[in-house]
Amino acid sequence: MSFSARKIDFFHPYIIPVAILIFLVMGYIGSFNYRFEDPLNTQTILTIIFAAMLFAIAAFITSKKFTIEKTKEISFLSEKILVIFIIVALILQSLNMILLGGIPLFNSVLKSNATTNLWRIAYPLFLILINILLAKYYNRKYLLLVLLGALIFGLNGYRTSVIGILVSVFITMYYIGKISHKIGILFVAIIALGGIAVGYIASQSIATQHWTLNPIELIFYRAAFTQEVFEKIIPLAGTTHGHILSMIFSSGSPRSFIGNYVLHYDVCLTSTMFGPVMLDFGYIGLTIQMLFMGTFMKIIHTFAKKGVGIGIYSIILTHTLIWIETGPTDIMIWFLYLLGLILIVLELKKE
Repeated sequence: MSFSARKIDFFHPYIIPVAILIFLVMGYIGSFNYRFEDPLNTQTILTIIFAAMLFAIAAFITSKKFTIEKTKEISFLSEKILVIFIIVALILQSLNMILLGGIPLFNSVLKSNATTNLWRIAYPLFLILINILLAKYYNRKYLLLVLLGALIFGLNGYRTSVIGILVSVFITMYYIGKISHKIGILFVAIIALGGIAVGYIASQSIATQHWTLNPIELIFYRAAFTQEVFEKIIPLAGTTHGHILSMIFSSGSPRSFIGNYVLHYDVCLTSTMFGPVMLDFGYIGLTIQMLFMGTFMKIIHTFAKKGVGIGIYSIILTHTLIWIETGPTDIMIWFLYLLGLILIVLELKKE
């Protein structure tokens, strides 16, 4: 079934505010348990709901104001070139682990050093090209490359890489009409098991960690902890005056800075999609970010009708969903938004 023939578009940008609200509920439930002193407060809950509403409003307005009659396919990416560079990306990540001297998934010290320049090249290269390959030249044999990529990048110790690959591919296949009921169930199972397994194994490999949470409890704990961090950020709103944003485009570590600034100890923190911008620019910054993201995602969605457009939209949507927990603090993810902007410019020039 083609993109245009679907009666219900399950991966419309509206999925983002829905996911935000689900994440909020998970965090609220989690904040009643484990080692939290108090559940999430009312201001935190209302701020997250406010952010989700801004995104939805921006996407809705854009859908009414921005339309295109048709899109043209970008034709300069051949199947053979795509496959070659996908294999190169896998080789680069394998080389990355060899140079690290082990498998980061099972060693927290190696994991802390695993995000190298090789990884910064290999992961986006694989992520982008595998989705474009499937969108333009779908063949079931290429799913082996998907699974191999999820395995190799999963060994780096970060569940977001596994989720990024598997979910984006799932969305791409959905839009090209290749998701049957059996394949859909299989993909969802692999995504769930892969993401949970990598996150759980990585957490257990931390030498100073003595949690007794099972994998499911750990998911609710992470949602609660991330939102508890955001709760502590709200009273500090606007006090870093753009410093975190500047660190994204420099050699700094925004998540480590947030850990030191908010909790006053050296730890790398996820602070939700809203934490960094709230620290930097307060509610005004939060409003601008969510309106921008809602508008941008809907425009990209408009172009996601064939080939490259589908692949790029799938990638950006997936990592925006991941941002809900982790926050937009990685320059590589902003690179994906730049890629989307390039797609918009190329498509508009054809009009």
